[in-house]
Amino acid sequence: MDYLIVGAGISGLAFADALLSRSDATMAIIDMRDAPGGHWNDAYPFVKLHQPSSFYGVESRPLGSDARDREGPNAGFHSLAGGPEITGYCHALMRDRLLPSGRVHYLPRARVEADGTVRHLLSGARTHIAVRRKRVDATRYTNSIPLTHRRGFAAAEDLACIPPNDLPRMAANFTNFTVLGGGKTGMDSCLWLLEGGVAPDRIRWVVPRDQWFVNRARIQPGEDFFDDALEGFVQGREDIAAATSAIDLALRHERSGLWLRLDPRRLPEMFHAAHVSEGELAVLRQIEDVVRLGRVYAIDPNRLHLERGSIEARTGTLYVDCTASALAPVPAEPVFQSGRIVLQAIRFPQIPFSAAYLAVVETAFEEDVEKNRFAAPVPVTTTVEDYIRGLVPDLDNRLRAAGEPRLREWIRQSRLDGFARQAAQVDPADASRQALLRRVRQSTEAAYGNLPRLLDAITAASAE
Repeated sequence: MDYLIVGAGISGLAFADALLSRSDATMAIIDMRDAPGGHWNDAYPFVKLHQPSSFYGVESRPLGSDARDREGPNAGFHSLAGGPEITGYCHALMRDRLLPSGRVHYLPRARVEADGTVRHLLSGARTHIAVRRKRVDATRYTNSIPLTHRRGFAAAEDLACIPPNDLPRMAANFTNFTVLGGGKTGMDSCLWLLEGGVAPDRIRWVVPRDQWFVNRARIQPGEDFFDDALEGFVQGREDIAAATSAIDLALRHERSGLWLRLDPRRLPEMFHAAHVSEGELAVLRQIEDVVRLGRVYAIDPNRLHLERGSIEARTGTLYVDCTASALAPVPAEPVFQSGRIVLQAIRFPQIPFSAAYLAVVETAFEEDVEKNRFAAPVPVTTTVEDYIRGLVPDLDNRLRAAGEPRLREWIRQSRLDGFARQAAQVDPADASRQALLRRVRQSTEAAYGNLPRLLDAITAASAE
């Protein structure tokens, strides 16, 4: 085999799909799970994407039908694929495209050992796969998810404390609900309860730290949203160009309508790039019993014990554990190495795009040093400061790719980019949109110019 891809999640599949399209390479895909799709195989049943389905999946085939929600808090927006739809998509991709090519060999229920052999988990048998080119690590962004994570708090044995996977099965048996975790999973669980008719006063929500959220309305693809999306992009870049500190940038993004927060009276500490709509926040704000005393470390029949105090427990409560950290920060390392490719985000949070793009880079250049010029890793964000630090490699990658015809042309036609294809198709005679595209370029240059000063301000603030 030319490539050994470790991991059949979306990153591994997106890389394999793009490599299949742009080369004659053969590849083996190894994964410990029983089916392709990575963590989506263990996801809770009501999970959906943050972003529109058109931004997700692999390059060669769309995910979903590009329909719009007709009702609910996201009415009018492009639909968000759910877990079952995504796992079905991954299964069909493997069955109908990758395997029929004759160049892909898939080994589920297997792992690569330290000595390079492949161990089959059920039989214990080992297989040696000779790799002519590179091993591809597609496990860098292995998610910590509710069903499989190691719980970070103690719960008394006689309490019902479940992952959200069990919520549809068990909710009808309880009077009260306590949702533990203020991230996307916690929001999803609260929304599922509220949309199912649970009264807000029956829900307690433990939010250890408030987050900034990306406004879903400003990240919509398609012709109807194009002008507003590009205007939002320009506003974001202009905010970066003018910002003097991390909090100043966050507040500018909020005033521009790009970022949202749950409680306007509280200044968020975190930023994980989760997307939410104003309609969803309006629904969530019905919950008045929001506990902000830090993380929970123990639950007994009578009290919840948290970092900054304890509160009385409600009787008849079902505790929903949404404390898994999803994408945890990991140290960056070069993507292209001797005999190895470590898939990482080169645009965050566009991980499927990044994986496909890295396959294009792999086929376009010979030397790893040259490849890495176009593939600086963008760190996973947990704070606004992380987001700002990640803007440097993100913009570096964009500007360098724009100057390289092979990469520029691929990005212009890539459905995973979201907007480049539509921007490239703007009529030269459309003065309004051409002016908007010029503003995109100008604001990007201005943002890039202010980043050193903004990073210096962050360093000075952290030293105080």
